Amino acid sequence: MAAHEERPAGDARTAPVAVWAVLEKLKGQALIDWRTAPVPGRASVAERNLDIGIPFGWYPIDLAANLAVGEVRPLRYFSKDLAMWRGEDGKVRVTDAWCRHMGAHMGHGGKVHGNLLECPFHAWRYDGEEGVVKEVPYSKSIPPQAKRKCLRTWHVTEANRWIWVWYHPQDVAPLWEVVHLPEATDPEWTDYDIYEWNVYGSVQNMAENGVDVAHFKYIHGTANVPLGELRWGEWGRGADVKAKMGTPWGEVDGQISYDTMGPGQSWTRFTGIFETLLVACITPVELDHVHARFCFTQPKQQAEGERAGVAKAIIRDICKQFDQDKVIWDRQKYEPNALICEGDGPIAQFRKFYSRYYARPGAPSEGGNVTPIRQVR
Repeated sequence: MAAHEERPAGDARTAPVAVWAVLEKLKGQALIDWRTAPVPGRASVAERNLDIGIPFGWYPIDLAANLAVGEVRPLRYFSKDLAMWRGEDGKVRVTDAWCRHMGAHMGHGGKVHGNLLECPFHAWRYDGEEGVVKEVPYSKSIPPQAKRKCLRTWHVTEANRWIWVWYHPQDVAPLWEVVHLPEATDPEWTDYDIYEWNVYGSVQNMAENGVDVAHFKYIHGTANVPLGELRWGEWGRGADVKAKMGTPWGEVDGQISYDTMGPGQSWTRFTGIFETLLVACITPVELDHVHARFCFTQPKQQAEGERAGVAKAIIRDICKQFDQDKVIWDRQKYEPNALICEGDGPIAQFRKFYSRYYARPGAPSEGGNVTPIRQVR
């Protein structure tokens, strides 16, 4: 078939799409570097309508194994500087980073004193659960304001080998729990194989991608997309997709089961060719910056067996699709008045559902259309 000749609409050999031209030059370390590099020249948050806020929920911030007892680490998520530490009791605590005394950043140079966080500037010691100052080593007294909660503390839990924090712009207590996935800690399953991206877009646009049926052909080159059975819960959603999958060993029945709990926790189980669990860790850094990490685990017997190459190929293909989406997300605008047409998928229904994760005006609307409530500035 000549290069200029158009293929039939149903042909699985979809012609190369625009985003492929960006990615085909990237191999090996160049691709890895591209995934996390800054994107220069992108439009402002306001111009892209990304000032709708950050949806509330549990978000993963680091692997649990990365934080030792007595260690302090600085973090930047949710447009905030944070300090995280693991006390002598083994428990992780997270607070806002700035000391209320003279404003030092306690994530840089702070120390763990028992279970307290000690500021590197004047050694004020904070309780990470109450948000109060417990000790000022050089003073006979603690200021009355510091004996009351003066520092924001964050709800923290550990699950699925990750440290999670609860984000809510109004500091409301958690409304649900992180779902524990048995495969994540099963000794018969592999350690996580982790891939990382910085996406310079919004959680909202990334989440909508899953129900945007039409983009699969034009971004991923997929001629036919099997539509699954959608599930809508109170705080989570999901879909089950069954499909015939071609393999070197013949056609097999495959299934993809996708689930979420809130905007920050999602996981996908692939069965059929190989069992694979993908734990997708999607955490907002700024209104236009999302830190994404894909954690894959598979049964050890399968991953280390004679078909191990196929198992790795599955992971490569999933990451390739995320690369393709990132090309769009990095410069995508949130379109509140999207001109939805037949064949786009349940985008309006999704926006109505997803609006429950926003705590203030400026979020996508709870109405039946796709127009958010906008604050007058």
